Amino acid sequence: MKDFHLNDFHGFGLAAPLNRALAKLGYARPTPIQVQAIPPLMRGRDLIGIAQTGTGKTAAFALPILHRLAADRRPTPRNGARVLVLSPTRELASQIAQSFRDLSDGLGLKIAVVFGGVPHGAQVRALEAGLDVLVATPGRLLDHLDAGVARLGAVEFLVLDEVDQMLDLGFVKPIRRIVRELPKRRQNLFFSATMPSDIRALAGELLHDPVEVSVTPAAKTADRVEQSVVLIEAARKRDLLVELFNDSDLTRVIVFTRTKRGADRVARALDEAGVDASAIHGNKSQGQRERALAAFRGGETRALVATDIAARGIDIDGVSHVVNFELPEVAEAYVHRIGRTARAGNGGQAISLCDSEERDLLRAIERLTRLSLPKTDRRGSAGPRPAPIVRKAATSPAAPGAKSQHHGPRRDARGGRPFAAKPSSGHHQGFGGGARPKRKVAGPRGLQRRPGQRQG
Repeated sequence: MKDFHLNDFHGFGLAAPLNRALAKLGYARPTPIQVQAIPPLMRGRDLIGIAQTGTGKTAAFALPILHRLAADRRPTPRNGARVLVLSPTRELASQIAQSFRDLSDGLGLKIAVVFGGVPHGAQVRALEAGLDVLVATPGRLLDHLDAGVARLGAVEFLVLDEVDQMLDLGFVKPIRRIVRELPKRRQNLFFSATMPSDIRALAGELLHDPVEVSVTPAAKTADRVEQSVVLIEAARKRDLLVELFNDSDLTRVIVFTRTKRGADRVARALDEAGVDASAIHGNKSQGQRERALAAFRGGETRALVATDIAARGIDIDGVSHVVNFELPEVAEAYVHRIGRTARAGNGGQAISLCDSEERDLLRAIERLTRLSLPKTDRRGSAGPRPAPIVRKAATSPAAPGAKSQHHGPRRDARGGRPFAAKPSSGHHQGFGGGARPKRKVAGPRGLQRRPGQRQG
């Protein structure tokens, strides 16, 4: 593989309109995953890309695909597309489609996104007209296939992004069903933050002699995320969460819960405490989700409370903190949750609230990440307050090719005030941190869900 210098994108030999779009977007230097992935993809090789979130994966696969589309212009296939990108969530699908639009500025390509939670009409019309690039979630794409609206026999490029989350959500059967509709001759791209054995097995089924590139070990947390754990009773989590927001350094915060109902309760409790917050989860309509994201991105709300369905679909500049109000049932989800901060070379902090029922989940996270996370014990109100968790400032330079970020107030030389929550003045009934949720069970099309809950 040619050793590209990390000074600009011109060494890749991309089409001139792509280089102009990159300059317009402010992309000056390629990131490591782009350096490793773009050359073999431009040669037509199948590829497995392993990289943590926020490393430039979307451009790593979009640029070589767009280059090849620009070099081989042809009519778009009716009811189909030349490029199919599968994504686990609506938010991520929308962001991928927007990246394709931004990078292909001036090429005149037809790009559309297909996902659930919205009417079918506009999606049907886009498919009927024919597309260059289709970005879709598996469930809604299957709906269009079953209705005879979508036909995938002309797909030349298949991209599966965040493959591990798609398998976590039970999309393996839908993926296999979709792949059966594709032509045998195509280029296949797998991108994922982790590569457990079941995903490697799926890659073995679908990819031909793939190149594998990796910029971080599997299940490794982002280097610039300063992580800590607070041991606390479940009933006191709400008080502690409100206390955390007394720290002005928490400028833009994503709070994660395990359940949709828990997310709504946390958002409501923060609002009642004077912290502007909104919730995002699978029971929200697409319009509600987009409005919540827009308010959070624009600084109108300080906290966004989300379930794991949104852990990889949220790509927002300047997230200062991630708070795990509840630890995830699946340890790998922890890596994706805290990856919402410290993006594009910036620092960030992750605080996890752990009650006695979650200690096994915490141990699983530490085994997976091979880290012993620093802990503060806040169980019980008697006795002196434990010493604060001291954090180091993130001094590493910004990652190559990173977009400019929105920053909150500047921190002092130690990286900001260390967390030392004030003693709780009351003992409100906790929520979402008590009984364990039921394990997921198989639903339609292999989708993993809890009884009575819609996925996504």
